[in-house]
Amino acid sequence: MLGAVNRVLVGLAGLLLLALGGAVLAVGLGAPPPSWWIHTGRHDVLLSTAERTHWRAAGWWWPTVLAALAVLVLLSLWWLTAQLRRRRLPEVLVDTGDGESALLRGRALETVLATDAAHQEGVAHAQAVLRGKRTAPEVRVWLQLEPDVSPATALDDLTAQALAHARDSAALKKLPAEVRLTSVKHRAERVT
Repeated sequence: MLGAVNRVLVGLAGLLLLALGGAVLAVGLGAPPPSWWIHTGRHDVLLSTAERTHWRAAGWWWPTVLAALAVLVLLSLWWLTAQLRRRRLPEVLVDTGDGESALLRGRALETVLATDAAHQEGVAHAQAVLRGKRTAPEVRVWLQLEPDVSPATALDDLTAQALAHARDSAALKKLPAEVRLTSVKHRAERVT
């Protein structure tokens, strides 16, 4: 739902900016400005001398305008980076086999995968994050292993159990995985 609202707002903002930019370009190229237009012609300036100097005596005016514009630019950059950076896959498209498809929540699949991996012998903690496309997801798994567990054994168990269960439950042909392994550090007890 949030993704749809985001797309609608981005589309409306884009249309508004396109219309304003097109109107400015048209007037700049010599088209007659409409009656509601804020400028009277092609050689009109954005801010007249009277408008620029109206608040000159107030020392707060220009710093406030510049600060507001800086905040607007920073918020726009923050929003843009948030749009470009997709950390998690929100949903996975599951082929039901009857020509229809179902959506599986990405967080649910991540939770089940991490829980299944954490129940493996020798795994102290597990975490999973889905990425990629909803028709071709990829998973990144972090396993924290007990000190006496072989990484190769833990990786084989993860592939044969948790990843296989996740792939089968989502009816995926393949589920590429990047696995990062770390070891739990135990402190030796001091003998006195």
